[in-house]
Amino acid sequence: MSVSLNRLASEILDRMTGKASVLGISVSMLANGARVADLGVKTPGGLLAGKGLAEICLGGLGEVALLPLSYGDLTLPGVSVAIDGPVLACLGSQYAGWKIQRGKFFAMGSGPARALARTEELYAKIGVKDEADVAVLVLESGRLPNEEVADYVAEKCGIQPGRVSLAVAATRSLAGGVQIAARSVETAMHKLLELGFDVARVLSGFGTCPIATQAVDDLAAIGRTNDCVLYGSEVFLTVSATDAEIEGLIERVPSSSSRDYGQLFGDLFKRYDGDFYKIDPFLFSPAKIAITNAASGRTFRSGRFNGELLRTSLLG
Repeated sequence: MSVSLNRLASEILDRMTGKASVLGISVSMLANGARVADLGVKTPGGLLAGKGLAEICLGGLGEVALLPLSYGDLTLPGVSVAIDGPVLACLGSQYAGWKIQRGKFFAMGSGPARALARTEELYAKIGVKDEADVAVLVLESGRLPNEEVADYVAEKCGIQPGRVSLAVAATRSLAGGVQIAARSVETAMHKLLELGFDVARVLSGFGTCPIATQAVDDLAAIGRTNDCVLYGSEVFLTVSATDAEIEGLIERVPSSSSRDYGQLFGDLFKRYDGDFYKIDPFLFSPAKIAITNAASGRTFRSGRFNGELLRTSLLG
């Protein structure tokens, strides 16, 4: 790989560290030399901290912006993300596929350190591997990691603990909500992978998603952030394929194709006793999808927004 996801992400975190007080974040060093950036656990964080966190998740290969989004008479703050060659940025880096569990600490890990550790079966499918002497991992957690966590990440990445950076934000935090909203294209890419499409043929992706209003706890925030993706996100992909291939899967991509569509995610989560794995995996998709075939010039669309559920979820 000519470009290192981890080096690019580390440079973003370096810049954020230089203006930590302005961003409402804190950066500290653990006893083993690992760097911990608190972007929304014990710190307030904010929109710009979340933007930086999302760009770290993408390994420095995506552009993230803030913008208003309208759903009928409902207008919400939102996030747009633009990516070329999204296999590398979205699946190779951004996807939250690394379970980090050491002692009482648990978090889902995303970001470029995944491409060093390669602990997930996903990497055998997409053929992505990074080479770097630094590792940057994003953790979605309501608590900060300790030396044991950093040592574990360092071991799996094959580097020294002092070269590890852990960026952390709680789901309930504003920064956490922004980085989740920036996953619109990633959800589409992962859905296409699950549907058997060769994701290496996706040339570019652009997506938008509303930012969840802050919740009182992480459980409530999980509901709101997922509702934003399922009922308010929209993705535009440009691919190199045949029209027949796209026609054969376009209706299966959006969240509305799932058997579990149409309920607040928080209610759905309770119905399945808090077990993510009981929820239909095909639910985790953008609300709307448009795929343009670069070979034929045709665009195929599917899905719909659900402003009523968004209003109920985010505004009560």
